[in-house]
Amino acid sequence: MDRGKAGLTVFFEGPFWVGVFERVEDGKLSVCRVVFGSEPRDYEVWDFVLKNYYSLKFSPAVPVAVRDGKVNPKRRQREAGKQTMQAGIGTKSQQALQLQREERKTERRQAGREQKEAEKQRMFELKQQKRKEKHRGR
Repeated sequence: MDRGKAGLTVFFEGPFWVGVFERVEDGKLSVCRVVFGSEPRDYEVWDFVLKNYYSLKFSPAVPVAVRDGKVNPKRRQREAGKQTMQAGIGTKSQQALQLQREERKTERRQAGREQKEAEKQRMFELKQQKRKEKHRGR
Protein backbone atom coordinates (compact mmCIF):
# COMPACT_ATOMS: atom_id res chain seq x y z
CA MET A 1 0.00 0.00 0.00
CA ASP A 2 1.25 3.46 -0.89
CA ARG A 3 1.83 5.69 2.09
CA GLY A 4 0.25 9.10 1.97
CA LYS A 5 1.80 12.50 2.47
CA ALA A 6 0.41 15.30 4.60
CA GLY A 7 1.41 18.92 4.88
CA LEU A 8 0.39 22.13 6.58
CA THR A 9 0.90 25.61 5.22
CA VAL A 10 0.25 28.59 7.51
CA PHE A 11 -0.09 32.02 5.90
CA PHE A 12 -1.57 35.45 6.53
CA GLU A 13 -4.84 36.10 4.69
CA GLY A 14 -6.59 39.38 5.39
CA PRO A 15 -6.86 40.02 9.11
CA PHE A 16 -6.40 36.35 10.07
CA TRP A 17 -3.78 33.62 9.96
CA VAL A 18 -4.96 30.59 8.00
CA GLY A 19 -3.69 27.04 7.88
CA VAL A 20 -4.25 24.73 4.90
CA PHE A 21 -3.88 21.00 5.57
CA GLU A 22 -3.11 18.98 2.44
CA ARG A 23 -3.28 15.19 2.39
CA VAL A 24 -2.30 12.98 -0.58
CA GLU A 25 -3.35 9.34 -0.42
CA ASP A 26 -3.37 6.92 -3.35
CA GLY A 27 -2.77 9.75 -5.82
CA LYS A 28 -5.71 11.81 -4.55
CA LEU A 29 -5.49 15.17 -2.83
CA SER A 30 -7.88 16.36 -0.13
CA VAL A 31 -7.66 19.69 1.67
CA CYS A 32 -8.94 21.36 4.82
CA ARG A 33 -8.77 25.07 5.68
CA VAL A 34 -8.50 26.25 9.29
CA VAL A 35 -8.58 29.87 10.52
CA PHE A 36 -6.23 30.43 13.45
CA GLY A 37 -7.01 34.10 14.12
CA SER A 38 -3.94 35.77 15.56
CA GLU A 39 -0.49 34.55 14.56
CA PRO A 40 -0.05 31.08 16.05
CA ARG A 41 3.20 30.06 17.70
CA ASP A 42 4.92 26.83 16.66
CA TYR A 43 3.86 24.99 19.80
CA GLU A 44 0.24 26.16 19.32
CA VAL A 45 0.19 24.79 15.77
CA TRP A 46 1.72 21.50 16.91
CA ASP A 47 -0.80 21.25 19.75
CA PHE A 48 -3.66 21.95 17.31
CA VAL A 49 -2.43 19.24 14.93
CA LEU A 50 -2.13 16.68 17.72
CA LYS A 51 -5.57 17.40 19.18
CA ASN A 52 -7.69 18.15 16.11
CA TYR A 53 -6.19 16.46 13.03
CA TYR A 54 -8.55 13.47 13.06
CA SER A 55 -11.63 15.63 13.55
CA LEU A 56 -10.88 17.93 10.57
CA LYS A 57 -13.31 17.84 7.66
CA PHE A 58 -11.31 17.37 4.49
CA SER A 59 -12.63 18.16 1.03
CA PRO A 60 -13.55 15.39 -1.40
CA ALA A 61 -10.50 13.76 -2.97
CA VAL A 62 -9.25 15.23 -6.24
CA PRO A 63 -6.91 13.20 -8.47
CA VAL A 64 -3.42 14.66 -8.59
CA ALA A 65 -0.42 13.65 -10.65
CA VAL A 66 2.70 12.98 -8.62
CA ARG A 67 5.83 13.55 -10.65
CA ASP A 68 9.37 12.53 -9.95
CA GLY A 69 12.47 13.95 -11.56
CA LYS A 70 13.57 17.38 -12.71
CA VAL A 71 12.03 19.30 -15.58
CA ASN A 72 13.57 22.19 -17.43
CA PRO A 73 12.29 25.47 -15.88
CA LYS A 74 11.32 26.91 -19.26
CA ARG A 75 9.32 23.78 -20.08
CA ARG A 76 7.68 23.93 -16.66
CA GLN A 77 6.71 27.58 -17.24
CA ARG A 78 5.27 26.73 -20.66
CA GLU A 79 3.23 23.85 -19.23
CA ALA A 80 1.96 26.03 -16.39
CA GLY A 81 0.78 28.62 -18.92
CA LYS A 82 -1.07 25.96 -20.89
CA GLN A 83 -2.71 24.54 -17.77
CA THR A 84 -3.94 27.93 -16.56
CA MET A 85 -5.45 28.60 -19.97
CA GLN A 86 -7.30 25.26 -19.81
CA ALA A 87 -8.35 24.90 -16.18
CA GLY A 88 -8.29 28.45 -14.89
CA ILE A 89 -6.16 29.90 -12.15
CA GLY A 90 -5.78 28.10 -8.86
CA THR A 91 -3.87 25.29 -7.30
CA LYS A 92 -5.24 21.81 -6.77
CA SER A 93 -5.75 22.73 -3.12
CA GLN A 94 -7.81 25.78 -4.09
CA GLN A 95 -9.87 23.70 -6.50
CA ALA A 96 -10.49 21.09 -3.80
CA LEU A 97 -11.57 23.81 -1.36
CA GLN A 98 -13.91 25.23 -4.00
CA LEU A 99 -15.41 21.78 -4.50
CA GLN A 100 -15.95 21.48 -0.74
CA ARG A 101 -17.64 24.92 -0.64
CA GLU A 102 -19.98 23.94 -3.47
CA GLU A 103 -20.95 20.71 -1.70
CA ARG A 104 -21.72 22.58 1.53
CA LYS A 105 -23.73 25.12 -0.45
CA THR A 106 -25.91 22.43 -2.04
CA GLU A 107 -26.38 20.74 1.36
CA ARG A 108 -27.37 24.05 2.93
CA ARG A 109 -29.81 24.81 0.11
CA GLN A 110 -31.40 21.38 0.39
CA ALA A 111 -31.73 21.68 4.18
CA GLY A 112 -33.29 25.13 3.80
CA ARG A 113 -35.72 23.83 1.20
CA GLU A 114 -36.76 20.94 3.46
CA GLN A 115 -37.17 23.29 6.41
CA LYS A 116 -39.35 25.62 4.34
CA GLU A 117 -41.53 22.70 3.21
CA ALA A 118 -41.90 21.48 6.80
CA GLU A 119 -42.93 24.97 7.95
CA LYS A 120 -45.42 25.22 5.08
CA GLN A 121 -46.92 21.83 6.01
CA ARG A 122 -47.14 22.83 9.68
CA MET A 123 -48.93 26.07 8.82
CA PHE A 124 -51.34 24.17 6.56
CA GLU A 125 -52.18 21.70 9.32
CA LEU A 126 -52.64 24.55 11.80
CA LYS A 127 -55.03 26.27 9.39
CA GLN A 128 -56.99 23.05 8.91
CA GLN A 129 -57.24 22.58 12.66
CA LYS A 130 -58.57 26.13 13.12
CA ARG A 131 -61.18 25.53 10.41
CA LYS A 132 -62.35 22.38 12.16
CA GLU A 133 -62.62 24.21 15.49
CA LYS A 134 -64.72 26.97 13.90
CA HIS A 135 -67.06 24.42 12.34
CA ARG A 136 -69.49 23.89 15.22
CA GLY A 137 -72.52 21.63 15.23
CA ARG A 138 -72.82 20.32 11.70
